[in-house]
Amino acid sequence: MRKTLSLLLAFCFAVGLLTGCGGSGGDKSSGASTTKKMVIGDTTFTPDNLEKTINPHDEYSGWACIRYGIGETLVRYSDKMEVQPWLATSYENIDPLTWKLTLKDGVKFHSGRAMDAAAVKDCLEALVKNHDRAPKDLMIDSIEANGQTLTIKTKEPRPALLHYLGDPYACIVDVAAGVKDGIVSGTGPYIATDCKSGDHLTLKKNVTYWNGAPKLDELTIRAISNGNTLAAALQSGEIDAAYGMAYESYPLFPSDKYRFSKVATSRAFFLWMNYESPIASDPAVRKAIAMGINKDGFVKTLLNGNGYPASGAFPSGFAFGGDKVKTESYNPEGAKKVLEAAGWVDTDGDGIREKDGKKLTVRWLTYPSRLELPLLAESAQAELKKIGIDVEVNNTKNHNKIRKDPAGWDVYASAMVTAPTGDPEYFFTSCTLDSSPVNNGRFHSDKLEGLAKELAGEFDPAKRASLAVEMQQAILDDNGYVFCSFLQMSLISKKNVVGYDAHPCDYYQVTADLDIK
Repeated sequence: MRKTLSLLLAFCFAVGLLTGCGGSGGDKSSGASTTKKMVIGDTTFTPDNLEKTINPHDEYSGWACIRYGIGETLVRYSDKMEVQPWLATSYENIDPLTWKLTLKDGVKFHSGRAMDAAAVKDCLEALVKNHDRAPKDLMIDSIEANGQTLTIKTKEPRPALLHYLGDPYACIVDVAAGVKDGIVSGTGPYIATDCKSGDHLTLKKNVTYWNGAPKLDELTIRAISNGNTLAAALQSGEIDAAYGMAYESYPLFPSDKYRFSKVATSRAFFLWMNYESPIASDPAVRKAIAMGINKDGFVKTLLNGNGYPASGAFPSGFAFGGDKVKTESYNPEGAKKVLEAAGWVDTDGDGIREKDGKKLTVRWLTYPSRLELPLLAESAQAELKKIGIDVEVNNTKNHNKIRKDPAGWDVYASAMVTAPTGDPEYFFTSCTLDSSPVNNGRFHSDKLEGLAKELAGEFDPAKRASLAVEMQQAILDDNGYVFCSFLQMSLISKKNVVGYDAHPCDYYQVTADLDIK
């Protein structure tokens, strides 16, 4: 019996070697059928990145919902960031306050419920009730559901309504099915079965998906926030693809063994100045910091050219891009003169300026889940020291709690897709206005508030672009925000992975076409 058992174990071990191990590849051990599995490593699926679940009504968890093929929106964005139909087949602006959308037939939620106008109405009403940004973005007054026709009336004209309906928070989910352990019932090609933000997300194929059978049977998203660990996992075959890989690791993945999908995005790495800080509230300090950041050096040296310097909030390719604004250029000598004129001088010869007996020390808050941000802090620390500013870096997962405390920081460096809807209003309403939910630095401008009201009611695209340029200039003139660079995003995968493609909006990573050969 022992001899028979030993032979059986040896046989099973040999079969294991032939069929492979880990969470990827095909599993043929059950017979002729093959179970296709894939594992993606991701640096951003973490609670400190405000993706605590995959429930789109929960802070920024909608990004995980839409990225990983669970949820879909009524509209989506093309690679030119133009609005296109998705779960809606058509849409019409009846009058300044009324929008009519026709929904796609034959779509079912993971729960089995048919997606009709009544279900979408339930979802959007729950979104407005529970989400922090959606009510002010959408300004919904009422929703009427009739079969597959949805009529939305807004409280005031909302020219950007369709753009906001493509935001990840607007993923259409079956709210009647509820939320269990952070999991929602979407319409996408994959169904979540286990969700633990900061660790993993387990998915299975949606066999009733409306847009064709998904290629994979099982998909796992592994949260890996450490850049070296992520690189090692892809090299070893522990994962099949990676999102958020550090640029310094790119040379480890030669093109004969790995596939890169690259795209320019509006994900900006930028600084928020804290207007309640005794340091950053000084206009001279803000201006000197803006003049002391070497954007070209950061992109060329620390990002290895995988990005491009920023002037304003949006890339140059947009009609409202940063090439149309004026901002401070890199000028260390000029920055020194600005500080000296404001009374910041180095009296004790230690290289750091003082004023009224106080050292010019900037508390720089940032976080590690975007691997480029610690590099930006490193670059700024070295450059600003040259002009007499001491930079104390706090690179922490706890940044979301600290940034809400005006006494806890002077400069906050973050990464954000500034135009994820293809429209400029998103950035300003999210970050720069008195009513913005994440106006971290408590920035205020009477001019900006007035322009924002104009933008909110303007339907003409050319006029919206012109207003957006004026609004950028308003925040740049005060150096309330310093835009350092934009990201050229790269998704890296093994050569046998198909359909893992980057998009300018930074969504749509997992589709029914994602496959591993």
